[in-house]
Amino acid sequence: MIELARALARSSYAVAFTGAGVSADSGIPTFRGPGGLWSRYRPEELATPEAFLRDPLLVWEWYKWRQELIYRAAPNPAHIALAKLEKMGIIKSIITQNVDGLHERAGSQTVVELHGNIWRLRCIRCGATMTTERPVDVIPPRCPRCGGLMRPDVVWFGERLPAGEWEKAVDHASRADIMLVVGTSGAVFPAAYLPRLAKDRGAKIAVIDPGDTAFDDIADFRVRERAGEALPKLVEYVEAILRGSL
Repeated sequence: MIELARALARSSYAVAFTGAGVSADSGIPTFRGPGGLWSRYRPEELATPEAFLRDPLLVWEWYKWRQELIYRAAPNPAHIALAKLEKMGIIKSIITQNVDGLHERAGSQTVVELHGNIWRLRCIRCGATMTTERPVDVIPPRCPRCGGLMRPDVVWFGERLPAGEWEKAVDHASRADIMLVVGTSGAVFPAAYLPRLAKDRGAKIAVIDPGDTAFDDIADFRVRERAGEALPKLVEYVEAILRGSL
């Protein structure tokens, strides 16, 4: 990890690419792997446009449960460490597949949310959006503008990523000279293309995850630890290197 810290300290454009494993230490379940959400629920019943049109109440019951879970959670040491690296001027952006908003709550400023945000709602009739800071009270919620059904403004299976967010993510990945790939198995596309794009453009890839990932074959640095354990140590090493004491 010290060599990774040296590479980070020397970098001019470090980017973090994060997945559900970053929020696991906040008590937010991951989607895949043992105990993951998709091992207990069928995504086609809860996370597709068709499921929402078929039974918006069922879908909103699940998303309200997730909102309540996230509302009670707090950013963990992984979120805080990434925010600190950004404040130090090392990390230039965080590209996240998470929808929980915990990076922003930890203090990160430049966050690209590839899969949307669970705290933002969008009307399926008029397209109006609104943001809430608390779990919704009445489900399914209705649009204050036109009375249409509002859905979570997240990317469901079969939907395209928001064009603006994808363009920003591609730009950051293309400019990166090192990318921290943290807490993601690499199973979801097109997001999983980004580390390979960064690698093709010359970036070093650091994979931080206790399990096997789809990026292990391109990793220049491999840390098999949980994000909440590895990232605070990484920050300490970087700080020591910048002070000249390591």
